[in-house]
Amino acid sequence: MRVVIIGGVAGGMSAATRLRRLDEHAEIIVVEQGEHVSFANCGLPYYVGGVIAERESLLLQTPESLRARFALDVRTGSEAVAIDRDARTVSIRDVHTGTVVDEPYDHVVLATGAASRDVFEQTLGGPVVSTLRTIDDVDRITLALANLPDAGRAVVVGGGFIGIEAVENLVHRGLAVTLVQHGPHPLSPLDVEMAALVVDELQAHGVDLRLRASVESMDAEGVHLDDGTTVAADIVIDARGVRPAASLAVSAGLVTGPTGGIAVDALQRTSDPRIFAVGDGVEKVDAVSAEPTLVTMAGLANRHGRTAADAIAADAGLLDAHPADALPALGTAIVGVFDLAVAMTGWSEKRLRDAARAHRVIHAHPADHAGYYPGAERLTMKLLVDPSTDLILGAQVVGRRGVDKRIDVIATAMQAGLTASQLSRLELAYAPQFGSAKDPVNMLGYIADNAATGLTDGVQWHDLSAAVVSGATVLDVRSAGEHAAGAIPGSVNISVDELRSRLDELPAGELIVHCQVGQRGHTAVRLLRQHGREARNLDGGYLTWAAGTRMLAADRTLEKETV
Repeated sequence: MRVVIIGGVAGGMSAATRLRRLDEHAEIIVVEQGEHVSFANCGLPYYVGGVIAERESLLLQTPESLRARFALDVRTGSEAVAIDRDARTVSIRDVHTGTVVDEPYDHVVLATGAASRDVFEQTLGGPVVSTLRTIDDVDRITLALANLPDAGRAVVVGGGFIGIEAVENLVHRGLAVTLVQHGPHPLSPLDVEMAALVVDELQAHGVDLRLRASVESMDAEGVHLDDGTTVAADIVIDARGVRPAASLAVSAGLVTGPTGGIAVDALQRTSDPRIFAVGDGVEKVDAVSAEPTLVTMAGLANRHGRTAADAIAADAGLLDAHPADALPALGTAIVGVFDLAVAMTGWSEKRLRDAARAHRVIHAHPADHAGYYPGAERLTMKLLVDPSTDLILGAQVVGRRGVDKRIDVIATAMQAGLTASQLSRLELAYAPQFGSAKDPVNMLGYIADNAATGLTDGVQWHDLSAAVVSGATVLDVRSAGEHAAGAIPGSVNISVDELRSRLDELPAGELIVHCQVGQRGHTAVRLLRQHGREARNLDGGYLTWAAGTRMLAADRTLEKETV
């Protein structure tokens, strides 16, 4: 059996090494256009920042090591330029000499990945411009940084994962950094009240944020933005995102989907049964909508490379069991923003609203571990729930500690089909330095259960104004000191501990109750409803309301995204 794998790194190398373990006798050719077939692309920003000290640490395998261990024929500096499906050959061009050879195949695995969108051109006398996706990119960037004066200036264009990591690491290098983001806030998959924490963290580290801005041109003066301003820059990192690198598949007549990615079945097989495709250039099935989507995550690329290898081995009769189908993708992700961790899985509230899909929203602000144990830090958590089935549609978690394990638990629950209420019944590891007897994930489950059973009705921060206009009164059940430190305009302050004895002071009509994070508000709502009052709890309390309204105050156009 002869298999040609086009592209290395995560998906291609996962397919190649798995296939070798399954078939010692297969001839496996790996074609890689660049000079590095296996490198830690997720570590590139941290090498730029000096967190990863040695360049060699990024190079996971070489053609020589792969030949020695796996007997792979790895051809770097080689570009697959065409696939002849009738002749079953791949035309491979040597990028240095231009020589083209045709290699026959029994199967092909396309791992061509993604390509940057419309990269900015280098201008004469202008700042150094680079993407941040390859070893060549970091070599270009680190050389430019080495030649900068002590007070260098950088502009990062695009506030996605790579852009945020570039910002952080350039700040670590001592540069003055400006982040230009086309949308209203960095990390666009986040909802606005969750993104407020990211904005705060970036600004606390001196990052100049230019939101709802785009680059018009660059020259010796710097980067010219469409708002009429110019930002001085010695180096520009173009992190505006990627698109599927599917041109080879298209020219071969393979089917692509509505996203532009290569269409595959559950075993990564394309419209040609002899050709498989894996990685960032391939469509996935969305776990929430069951529709085609693009998810550019290394974990999925690795798993799907393994799936393709299993399917090829099964076709050759080398497996006793049918290969496991690839599961729908949740898009689970985490990124560091200086001292913050920001994680997400599934859909956001904005995406659900834009799709007109019914949803229930839950916010919580628990500590990452027991509050009495030193070093506890607040987590900001958001859960999106289907109100008819109680299934989890998405989650977002922001904090300084314990973010990763909470998002992973929720993502696992989603994959397993657990309901939001069932989160309350998960048995999770507990010791005071690691968590709480009621883990933050359990707390989300308790809140979800209260909502699902009708025990407490909630109001979202962006719906509060409309409720007040309709005649509701905002009741702050925090202490007088908390109220004085920051309050919702027009709210009435009666502490939850005094509420029973002061019920006759409450105005008539509906009460929207709030505390700092929602817990005391829930207690007050239960008390009021059992005394015959109509009351709802402001979900996430004052903290969520303050974060969301602060973002609206900075950008009034966000109202269209939250109402």
